[in-house]
Amino acid sequence: MAYQPIENYGIIGNMRTSALVGRDGSIDWLCFPHFDSPSVFAAILDDKKGGRFSIAPCQTQTTTKQFYWPDTNVLVTRFLSREGVGEIEDFMPVSTHTGPDLVHQLVRRVKVVRGQVTFRLECRPAFDYARTPHETHLSSNGAVFSTPALTLGLATTLPLKEDEQGVFAEFTLQRGEHAVCVLREIGEGDRCGGILPEGHAETVFQSTIEFWHEWLSHSRYTGRWREMVSRSALVLKLLTYEPTGAIVAAPTCGLPEEIGGVRNWDYRYTWIRDSAFTLYGFLRIGFTREATAFMNWLDTRVRNECDAPGPLQIVYGIDGRTDLTEHILDHLDGYKGSRPVRIGNDAYRHLQLDIYGELLDSIYLYDKGVTPISYRSWGHVRDSLEWLCDNWTREDEGIWEVRGGRRHFVYSKLMCWVALDRGLRLSHKRSLPADHLKWLTTRDRIYEDIMTKGWNEARGSFVQSYGSDSLDASNLIMPLVRFISPTDSRMLKTLAAINRPPAEHGLVSDGLVYRYDAAKGSDGLDGSEGTFNMCSFWLVEALTRAGRSDRRKLEEARLLFERMLGYANHLGLYAEETGDSGEALGNFPQAFTHLALISSAFNLDRALNGD
Repeated sequence: MAYQPIENYGIIGNMRTSALVGRDGSIDWLCFPHFDSPSVFAAILDDKKGGRFSIAPCQTQTTTKQFYWPDTNVLVTRFLSREGVGEIEDFMPVSTHTGPDLVHQLVRRVKVVRGQVTFRLECRPAFDYARTPHETHLSSNGAVFSTPALTLGLATTLPLKEDEQGVFAEFTLQRGEHAVCVLREIGEGDRCGGILPEGHAETVFQSTIEFWHEWLSHSRYTGRWREMVSRSALVLKLLTYEPTGAIVAAPTCGLPEEIGGVRNWDYRYTWIRDSAFTLYGFLRIGFTREATAFMNWLDTRVRNECDAPGPLQIVYGIDGRTDLTEHILDHLDGYKGSRPVRIGNDAYRHLQLDIYGELLDSIYLYDKGVTPISYRSWGHVRDSLEWLCDNWTREDEGIWEVRGGRRHFVYSKLMCWVALDRGLRLSHKRSLPADHLKWLTTRDRIYEDIMTKGWNEARGSFVQSYGSDSLDASNLIMPLVRFISPTDSRMLKTLAAINRPPAEHGLVSDGLVYRYDAAKGSDGLDGSEGTFNMCSFWLVEALTRAGRSDRRKLEEARLLFERMLGYANHLGLYAEETGDSGEALGNFPQAFTHLALISSAFNLDRALNGD
C-alpha cells in the first residue's frame, strides 16, 4: 500500500493513547498502551515494515467518506460502491463510562447498510517500532500476538488466517449484518479475550457516545464557527493523558516538516509551553476540569536542583519523567522517505526562558476564572520568578527550539516580561508576599531592553533576536499578551512587515504564515519547512486586535480566518504545518494549532459582535 497524505487521517483515542485511521480504513499509527509507548502500528513511518490494521472492501471501484459521529471522537469510515455501502465505526472505550474492563481496547465495528460488501481484514502488528518480532497464535475467538514486553489479543468471530506478518480474513456482509473486532492487551499466555457480542458492542458504542456528548456539553462557546471550535476542543481532550492531566503536543513522531527532509521530531510529550497555551484554550470555552488536572500535574513538576537550567524543565514525559534522550530509528524509512525518524526529544536539555511567561499567564487566568492560587503553589511561582529575575539576561534556544546555538530571542524576553507582569498582578490581587520592587524593576528593565534591542529601525519591525534583521511570527503575540497596544506604531509596522509575501521579505504566503525564514539557516538545521498553522491564527488575532480601531483590518482578519478553516482536513483536523500545495506537514494533529484556532475564533467573534 502507498503512503496516504497526512491529511487523509482521522484520530480516535481514550485519553491514554490514540490511533490514526486513514480514509482507506487502515490504522497506520498506534502506540500502546500510552501515547509515548513504542508503536504497534507504524505504517505511516514505514509502509512496508511499520505494521497496520486494515479493513477495506475488496471492490476496487469504491468511494470513501469519513466523518465523526456528531460531537464525539467516534470515527466512521464509509465505503460506497454499486454493490453496496459498508461502514467501519472506530473508537476506544472510555473507562469512566464503559467500565475498567474495557480500558486499553480498540473497537472496530464493521457493518453494511445497503446491498452486500466483501471486506478484507489485515492485522499485521510490528511491535516496538518494528524492532521486535512477535509470535502469532490463532484460536476460535481470534488471534494472539505475543512479544516478551507486550501481548495483544484480537477477538473476533471472523475466519482469520495466519501469514508471515500477522493475520488476514475475507468476509462478506449483507445489509444489516455486523462484525466486531476488539484489539486489547492480554496477559502472557492468555487467550485473545472474550468476543464482544453485537448487543454488548452497541452498549459500549452508546456509552462512548454519551461520554463525549456529556463532556462537550460543558463548553460555553456559542459564537461563530462553533463546529470547528468544538472539534478543536475534542482534539485537545484526546491529547490529554487522563491519569496525570498531562497534555501531549501531538500523538505522533517523525512526520516531516518537509517531505524527504530531516526536520522530523517526536512530539508525544508534554511541553510546558504547549500545555500552558492549551490550558488557556480550555479556560476560554469553559473546560475547567482539564485546567485543574494540568495544574495538579504541574504542581509536582517544580524542582530546584542546583544544576538545573531553571525551576522547570521545558518538556516532560506524560508520567513526569525527565530523561527524553533522543534516538534515531535507522531501520525505518520514514514517511515518504523522510529520514531520520527520531524518538525522544533532546530539546528537554534546552533553556527556553519563554515558558515562564506562558505558564504565569495561564496561572493568572486560572486564578481569575477557576480557583484562587494556593500558598504552596504561590511559593513555587515566587521561586520561579526570583530565578527569572536573575537569569532573564541569558541567551536561550527560544520557542522554536533552534539547534544552531543560543541567542537573545525577542520572544523569550517578551515572555519573561509577561511572567513578571502576571506575578505582580497575582501578588497584588491576592495580597501574596513578594519582592515587589525587585520584580517591578526587572519587568520594566525587560520592557526597555526589548524596545531598545529588539526593535530594528532599518527593518521598521521587531525582529527575531537582538542584533538580527530577521522577522519572526512569534512577535505577533505582543499585543495579545498586552505588552504593547495593537495600534502602537511599532506594532502596526511589525504587523505590516510580517504580512508581506516572502518575495517582499515578509512571512505571509496567501494568508499562511511562516514562523521565520528557514532558508537563512538560523535554526541550525538543513532544509525548509511549510507555513506554521499556529502562526497563521496568531496573525488573525493580531489583526483582530488592531481591527478594533480599523475596520479594514478586522475584515482582513475574518477573511484570513475563513481561509485557514479551508486548510483543515475533511474532519476539521490540522497538522503542525501546511505545505505549498495545501498538504499537511509535521506531526498530526497538533495541539498548538487547535488551541490557536479556539483563541482566534473566540476573540474574532467578540470583535465582530462589538464586544
